[in-house]
Amino acid sequence: MSEPFGALRQQLVEAATAFAGSPGAVPGILSGIVDDVDRALREELEIFPVCHHSPASALAMVRRLREKQPKVIYLELCEDLAPLLTELRNCRLPVALQAFASELDTFPKDWGPLSVIAPITEASAEYQAIAYALETPGVELVLVDRSTDHVFQWQPRTSGASGEETPADAEPSGAGSGVAPSEADASDAEDAGALHGDAVGIEIGDLRPRFAELETHLLHHGKVRHWSEWWDQYVEQPLVDADYATYRQVMVLIGSLFRRLAPSDTERVTVDEDRERYMWTRMREHLATSGVDGADCLYVCGAFHAASRVEQFGTGPDAAPFEISPRTATKWLYGLIPSSHSAIEGQFGLASGSVSIAAATWAKAVSRSKLATFQLEGQRGGKKKPGRPAAAPVETAPVADQLTQFLASPPDLHGFDEEELLGWSVDIVRLARRNGYLASTADAIAVFETSILLAGMRNRARPTPYDFQDAAVTCIEKDVVPGRRDVRRLCEILLGGDRVGQVGYEALPPLARDVYDRLAPIGLDLRKSTVQRALLDLNGQPELVPCSHLLWMLRYLLPDGAVRPIMGSRRLGERSVQESWDLSIGKHQRYIIELGYEGVTVEQVVERRLRRSVYAPDATAAVALRAVEDSILFLGSRRFTDELGARAVELLSAERTVDDAPDVLRRIRRLLAHYRSTEPELPSWCASFVTTGYAHYCTLLPTAFVDDETGVRQVGAMLGFLFTMEGLALSLGCDRAQLELAVRQSHPESPAKVALLWAAQHQLGLLPLADLRARCADLLGNPLVVPTFPQYLSGFVQALEPVPKLAAFVVEVMSDAFAHLPDPVLLPWLPTLITTLRDQAGELVPVLIREAGRTFPGTLPAVDAWAPPWTVTAPAPGAAAHGGGAIGGLGDLAGGGDGFGPGSERWDAAVPVMRLLAGHPSSADGIAGLLGVPGDGGESPGWSDLELLAASAAPGQASAAGLAGPGPSAVRALLADHPVTGEALEALLAVG
Repeated sequence: MSEPFGALRQQLVEAATAFAGSPGAVPGILSGIVDDVDRALREELEIFPVCHHSPASALAMVRRLREKQPKVIYLELCEDLAPLLTELRNCRLPVALQAFASELDTFPKDWGPLSVIAPITEASAEYQAIAYALETPGVELVLVDRSTDHVFQWQPRTSGASGEETPADAEPSGAGSGVAPSEADASDAEDAGALHGDAVGIEIGDLRPRFAELETHLLHHGKVRHWSEWWDQYVEQPLVDADYATYRQVMVLIGSLFRRLAPSDTERVTVDEDRERYMWTRMREHLATSGVDGADCLYVCGAFHAASRVEQFGTGPDAAPFEISPRTATKWLYGLIPSSHSAIEGQFGLASGSVSIAAATWAKAVSRSKLATFQLEGQRGGKKKPGRPAAAPVETAPVADQLTQFLASPPDLHGFDEEELLGWSVDIVRLARRNGYLASTADAIAVFETSILLAGMRNRARPTPYDFQDAAVTCIEKDVVPGRRDVRRLCEILLGGDRVGQVGYEALPPLARDVYDRLAPIGLDLRKSTVQRALLDLNGQPELVPCSHLLWMLRYLLPDGAVRPIMGSRRLGERSVQESWDLSIGKHQRYIIELGYEGVTVEQVVERRLRRSVYAPDATAAVALRAVEDSILFLGSRRFTDELGARAVELLSAERTVDDAPDVLRRIRRLLAHYRSTEPELPSWCASFVTTGYAHYCTLLPTAFVDDETGVRQVGAMLGFLFTMEGLALSLGCDRAQLELAVRQSHPESPAKVALLWAAQHQLGLLPLADLRARCADLLGNPLVVPTFPQYLSGFVQALEPVPKLAAFVVEVMSDAFAHLPDPVLLPWLPTLITTLRDQAGELVPVLIREAGRTFPGTLPAVDAWAPPWTVTAPAPGAAAHGGGAIGGLGDLAGGGDGFGPGSERWDAAVPVMRLLAGHPSSADGIAGLLGVPGDGGESPGWSDLELLAASAAPGQASAAGLAGPGPSAVRALLADHPVTGEALEALLAVG
């Protein structure tokens, strides 16, 4: 048998030997490349090598399908994606075939959910083959690549989730395809570029150097910036109009070159070879079962795989067998999701705008060659191209050497299209002016001339789109970009833009179709990718209430931007009368489609996600309470809500830290308020949560006070839960002694926690306000403690959560601190105070501000005569033991204490309290009646305002004035038995 490539092999070996100076690896590599080409072309089953999204490959595919008219097409694509191909006719390209799995078997749980995508564009050889097979009667399309399950079976178990380390066919950036940042700034295309998310990309036609030094060498000597430009300049343009034999041989040669220069000891090469064994095994099985002649078949694969050297290569009887492992029990779901040019570029590490330029090259070449391409019937977004009558198949010509002439002669490029470049130059100036640039006709001329100049400097026969981009940036873009888009992005828009595909209604999963149907009453075209404003008058149009409910659920499930409320809210105890929404469902169609993989309805997906969140390994009581709240808002199922609540009780009792105590306190308060206003009684899980939380936090309180890793905010939230839930907890059977013991066992060392402990002791009645005030005064008077006093103050601010009645005292302490702390201590501490209040006590600042507003004078003239109320009513340290302040004096009056009587200082301080009681006797009588003490109905003369004044003016006339009457004596006894009430009144009067 003659060797058509013998002369080329000898010529390359001689050139390599002369270049290297001695025999070495280079001659062997070049000779092996020719052998790979010869082997691929001699195979009876015709191999069609392609490059991913290559216009040259698509054009060659159209020509070959018209000539050969194969009966079977074997396509390099996951075999389990075959049922999705018929749904492409209901979509607007580009779209991506997707396999999705959330219920995993055998695979590591941290990999989930698994997602595999295979993007399809019109300017790709695979789409032309699919359209030909589906639209031509009698033609069978067989997908032969490994299944999506095997994609992850063959992935190393040491890798992370699917998005962290992609399989071998999804190349990492810099050395192949994979997730890589775009090389041009395209901020306005970020959403479209994220359409694929972190899915693993399956690429047909992996053709890029895997040897980093080789790619760097090619880019440097090709005078280009990135691989996409090199490929367009040196492969795409020369092969666009090449004959099929030349195209085929060149593509196999490039695939063999990159294969032989790739590292041979990597995991990726092993996976590539297993893929080739898998595909050849599937093709031999199909040929054996179908009985079709191999000469009537076409095998479409990447040029890298066309140069395969595995022992299973070919359909001959001597090919080695390959055992295919069974699939796992993982439940895979399949569908179509929208794709875009920028998403494909980001997925496979291509330069920004390269796929759009390829689409423009495809459209121009089709128009110039008058070639009738293949298109699925009913395909959206494209014009139906008239097909040519089916011609008789052309017999395959013998293999002849086309490489020698192609490699020895310069590329036969088309002449310089001056009219096209002029149009680009004028349009880019118009587009630049529209986006805020000060461009003119002179800039259009400069762009035109600079494009020609750059092409000449780079040894190009004519300017390419990349030359035009560089020229536009040089001539138009100045130091500052006036808008969101720079000139490079404007060039991409001009040359084709970022086309975004769409999945048709018929190809959507049931959940997505249900969403479209239920939102139909809004009256908007949700298929549009633009943002649309929806106005809902829920009172005037009650039929829109279900739409509002669905939108709030979608807001919960979908990422930000898909549905965004402008007016209206959904919280416990609230109901919106009118709502306004910004809807971008068409742009985020992919996420709605993926919801269809989780359930049949949106409500089912919400329920599954809530249940999954509370049973996750890292679930906490706060997470469960949030799930309970979401269940009430979105589902309204009492059974399911009670299930989540019971899970919250389990999680709370199992927690050993109090990191989420603030969140737990905030959420359980809100839930209790909701149930008290809407239900006749609390659910059983709420009662159990309160009792469990009371015992749980009492147990952890002493440890939390001394634990350095537990913050002051967490301890304050624990105390807030214990004090605010105390009444309910005691009514449910809890013991208050447990809380008192916990507080007595707490011995913190941190100043802020010490302040919290003092506040807790005051709330329990163990530390009177006078003693608390005296302790703070001692701190300010101790020069050794003064530098740490700001930390005590931070603790008192946090104490407002469990003990809100200390607001006036906190204002007093802060005022004393600002008045007495020296500047070297106070000034450096102020920024810390501000940041602490903002980050840890933001909700408490309004309480302090309101209290300060009641304490300090409201007008400037009043400041001069104003005296702090605590300096007037504060008792001496010795009097603190009697209750302190004016009300303590009232206690002494009832008990006959010394030093108290009309005309004394303490009597004068007590007069305002007696005035208040005299002016509102019904309030005092009502309190007395509740406590079982008989009152006088406000008729006793001893409580009249005039007699109180007379008593205060005439010492010794207290008895004569009626202060010892039966009515007042009962109230005096009541105040003596309950001094805490008097202290609260004292605080109110001191402020007033």
